[in-house]
Amino acid sequence: MRAALLRLRRTTGLQVVFGGLLHDGRRLRIADVDGAVTPVLHGLSITTGSGLGGRCLALSRPCAVTDYASARHITHEYDGPVAAEGLRSVVAVPVVVRRKVRGVLYGALRDALPIGDRVFDAAVAAARDVEQALAVRDEARIGPVRLPGAGAAPGSGAVAGASWEEVRQAEEELRGLALLVGDPELRARLLAVCGRLETASAGPGPRTAAHGVDRPPGVTLTPRETEVLATVASGATNAVAASRLGLRPETVKGYLRSAMRKLGAHTRLEAVVTARRAGLLPWDGP
Repeated sequence: MRAALLRLRRTTGLQVVFGGLLHDGRRLRIADVDGAVTPVLHGLSITTGSGLGGRCLALSRPCAVTDYASARHITHEYDGPVAAEGLRSVVAVPVVVRRKVRGVLYGALRDALPIGDRVFDAAVAAARDVEQALAVRDEARIGPVRLPGAGAAPGSGAVAGASWEEVRQAEEELRGLALLVGDPELRARLLAVCGRLETASAGPGPRTAAHGVDRPPGVTLTPRETEVLATVASGATNAVAASRLGLRPETVKGYLRSAMRKLGAHTRLEAVVTARRAGLLPWDGP
């Protein structure tokens, strides 16, 4: 984790980088910090669903804000430490191994500037380095994992895969709804249920050998992700796509990055081509 954070700061110019791993099912402890001028971030406990990192944990996808204090799509339990360190623009990227979030990497600036694609891609790459290291460590500790359903009767795999995919989609949708709940206790209970669904559905998916990460049998994009990716495929910039779809440019970026992560793509063009080959987008267009 620390090595990945140091590389991220050195290669991107981010002023502060920090991160940590989950020490139980719902809380993350910030253990590694570089570039900070105060001790407030070190040891900070992040709860799933709370703040930017908690949102990242809950959605299992990267999240970013241009001005943390005024961001409307996150809760603000951690405004005190963030303000004490003077952070404004922040990106949080999950560390995901076998479809379970194991930690979060953060990068931050003390100015309210958009997180560019180059910095975002570097943060995702840093998280993947940690994912690979954790996957290797896990294999060394517990040996090869036998997936549930191995050796099942011929013809049963496709049905089981489809059923588990429905569970995964329901869990993802429920996470999104949970973040809209204002009551912290109810939100935490809903997210706990999401965690149980995620654990239940983690087995049947095939693994991506490069990073030890489980992937669903077929990638499924949400309607908004498909809409954004199709608009970008037509040659639209983020600003133009936002105008066409009635969204903010930052929201368009979020959907695009989520789609890229699901597709395992590192660039927009790669995401468009991969989605078209998977039959998620039409081949007509530029």
